[in-house]
Amino acid sequence: MPERTERNEKLVTLNVKLSPVGTSDQPVSANYTTVGVAQGIAYVDFGFIEPSALGTLARSAREGKEVPKSLDGRLAVRVALPLDALLRLQQQLQQVVAGLRGQRAAKRDEPKG
Repeated sequence: MPERTERNEKLVTLNVKLSPVGTSDQPVSANYTTVGVAQGIAYVDFGFIEPSALGTLARSAREGKEVPKSLDGRLAVRVALPLDALLRLQQQLQQVVAGLRGQRAAKRDEPKG
């Protein structure tokens, strides 16, 4: 990912290789995220809520039944990022989403046969 240095705003491209530590290379399942900022650090929490609980909650809301005020889930991982890293993450996510939208549009426009 290109990096901008603060001194001269020159764009530098680096190849970065990340080596796993412990089980850090194992995927973690998450279906819930939240972001908070404190003292210049963004904390991104990835969590997992049982899909059946989400389904029950959605069904209750649709049927006009009372829904709980809270829902229990499991914290899968918390990532602390300096704000400049958060901005780079946002840019990367936007690029990925734009690519996915392009793929979806291409599939939609393919001739059926």
